[in-house]
Amino acid sequence: MNTPDISELKKITSQVRRDIVRMVHAVQSGHPGASLGCAEYFVSMYFHLMKHDKNFNLQGNGEDLFFLSNGHISPVWYSVLARSGYFEVSELATFRKLNSRLQGHPATEEDLPGIRIASGSLGQGLSAAIGAAQAKKLDNDDRFVYVLMGDGELQEGQVWEAAMYAAHHNVDNVIASVDFNGQQIDGPTAEVMDLKDLKAKWQAFGWEVVESNGNDVSDLINTIENAQKLKGKGKPILNLMRTEMGQGIDFMVGTHKWHGVAPNDEQLASALSQLEETLGDY
Repeated sequence: MNTPDISELKKITSQVRRDIVRMVHAVQSGHPGASLGCAEYFVSMYFHLMKHDKNFNLQGNGEDLFFLSNGHISPVWYSVLARSGYFEVSELATFRKLNSRLQGHPATEEDLPGIRIASGSLGQGLSAAIGAAQAKKLDNDDRFVYVLMGDGELQEGQVWEAAMYAAHHNVDNVIASVDFNGQQIDGPTAEVMDLKDLKAKWQAFGWEVVESNGNDVSDLINTIENAQKLKGKGKPILNLMRTEMGQGIDFMVGTHKWHGVAPNDEQLASALSQLEETLGDY
């Protein structure tokens, strides 16, 4: 794999964060907190780690597939899809508006390029990704399937059913990531329903676990590239990715209060003053 241009990836990440806060502010609706926290992850995936084709088709034969389980963080995904060429960047201005293809949670009926399943009903994305990964095995397709989940989402029982299934069937071409920011809509996960030792849990369910700093592009890329080398060893792979909700904006970082709250005009101006415009705003 080519050596990543870390400085360029950081520039893209800054622009993506600008897109996120502007999209959510424009309609006074959406989920900026975890979107901001996962900006490095999406930029690293789409601009370096994944083999993917912007000439989108649902099957994705011969390319890596990505599924977003915690679909409420759609702003970061839409921004990265647009910035990587799936659709015009100007379409970001339609986010959450009537008849827009950019729904609050990703949907499939509008045929938005890059979206393979509707998501946002938490707990379901891992199951879909595992099914896609098994299909690739049956087709002798050696590419990966990636899926992102939120940590609060792991309170859903279906996640653990899927985890057992993947380990039992040796689905070792799936790399799942957990956005481990310790926050969910009602407060810290430790107070709402404590997740305890997630690394030990996933290992106990038969997964290979790697750990990364999800807000450090270099560490994240290195971790996932090492995870890719585990394919073929018989275990599904889990990237336990520590992030900060609201990363990049001083008054948003580290609190659940920005899980689903839009900034007002003054807050938007403050946020944008902290984020460099590197690719041009839409």
